[in-house]
Amino acid sequence: MRTGRDGHHGRGPQDDRRHGRRGLARALLLTALGGLLPGTAFLAAGRRRLGLAVLTATLLLLGVGGVLLAGRDTADALRLAVDPAALGWVVAGVVVLVLAWVVVVAGGWRALRPDGLPARQRAVGAGLVVLLCAGAAVPAALVLRSVSAQRELIGTVFSDDRESATVVEPVDPVDPFGDDERVNVLLLGGDGGEGRVGVRTDTVIVASIATETGETTLFSLPRNLQDLPFPADSPLAEVWPDGFDAGSESASLLNKVYRNGPRIAGEVLGPTDDPGADMLKLGVGEALGLRIDYYVLVNMAGFTRLVDALGGITVDVNYYVPINGIVGEQLPDDHIEPGPDQHMDGWTALHFARGRYGMSDYDRMARQRCAIQALVDAADPVTLLVEWQELAATAGDIVRTDIPRSVLDDFLELALLVQDVDIDSVVLDPELIDPAYPDYDRIRAMVDEALAPAPPAPPVPPQAGGAPAPTVDVETGPAGDVEDACAYDPERAEAALAAGEPPTRGSG
Repeated sequence: MRTGRDGHHGRGPQDDRRHGRRGLARALLLTALGGLLPGTAFLAAGRRRLGLAVLTATLLLLGVGGVLLAGRDTADALRLAVDPAALGWVVAGVVVLVLAWVVVVAGGWRALRPDGLPARQRAVGAGLVVLLCAGAAVPAALVLRSVSAQRELIGTVFSDDRESATVVEPVDPVDPFGDDERVNVLLLGGDGGEGRVGVRTDTVIVASIATETGETTLFSLPRNLQDLPFPADSPLAEVWPDGFDAGSESASLLNKVYRNGPRIAGEVLGPTDDPGADMLKLGVGEALGLRIDYYVLVNMAGFTRLVDALGGITVDVNYYVPINGIVGEQLPDDHIEPGPDQHMDGWTALHFARGRYGMSDYDRMARQRCAIQALVDAADPVTLLVEWQELAATAGDIVRTDIPRSVLDDFLELALLVQDVDIDSVVLDPELIDPAYPDYDRIRAMVDEALAPAPPAPPVPPQAGGAPAPTVDVETGPAGDVEDACAYDPERAEAALAAGEPPTRGSG
């Protein structure tokens, strides 16, 4: 210990610097602790009442939040994501919490900061406060961006104000499916985009979903189906009493109804935001003997973004699938090789679903069902929550639907049920129907059989004398499991590989 000029013991400049550094380090450490557990910085600074109040509020908030979260499941989280009012409260809550955090962290530093610190040390403390505040502000900003994108999605894609000629208002908004055993959704894949006039719906699939279990059957209709019928009580039946006819065979196919129907029939259906979709809902519903409740139209040109937002899809490929190509004019640019468990990005998945060079429409329909199954598998609840912002931005550009906002949360619950069941499929291919001369009575019978299979025939009693009973062939119905139909077939794939890749534009 050193003695001052007046003979008293005291600290020298070096001691003061050491003491200042210790004081700064203590203040920085306690400020950081106060950022992790708000209130502790005030307690350390001797401001007990304020510190206890902030600490108690923090613990209560964490406790209440923990209790609320403990009682929630994935369905609750998804329900929150489609409720604009709830999303508004999320925004307000996040803003209030972040502002409170900033005030507590900055106030804690000011209460702990030693007096007389030089400018450099004060700058160090200010830098720590900025870092701590950024630690809260950055994730909060990401949350606010996601919420903003989600609210925009709800307003863009789903709306309770959209006009439709076919959507029936639910009797009970709280339970919109009511006593309905099934809800039927028309899935359309459109090719609208730059350079195209109108939209052709080359993909037409009806998903019939059991409201209690989520069991789903897909009905795939060929794009070249003709004479699409309309319900007798619809004004469309007066325009086309013998089925849809646009003046020529090529213009009258199923994939042209969306574009050509409104052009011919005008506003016969009355006010509607999407007359082509309403015409298809009525016509496809009559063809299958089902009431089509809603439709979803996906612009296939934007399908790539949807797949990429989900991180890709995984499918089995049993033969070479062409990429591009025009029959009689231009060979494919390349092919997707056969192989099991192929993980595809959006661009590859689009060509997997659309490749048709040298193949039939039915080959493509089968791959489209496989792509839908793969999308269902990829869109698990965790992925939906993590990628929701990107999905929201993507869906707003490529999806059109008449599903109202008021039933969206019920559809989300159905989607979770569909995740846990197998999907069956009925393909109306040439083995079942002739698309040029379709037997719609037979089609409706097949739909009924697929949705409610006939019980097996009773066993035939033994014949006299103990002879075995004759064998009885029991028809299992037209539906088949999509997962089985899309499974890897090693014999077929190996045969395709042995034959070699078909010709491409670059092969000679």
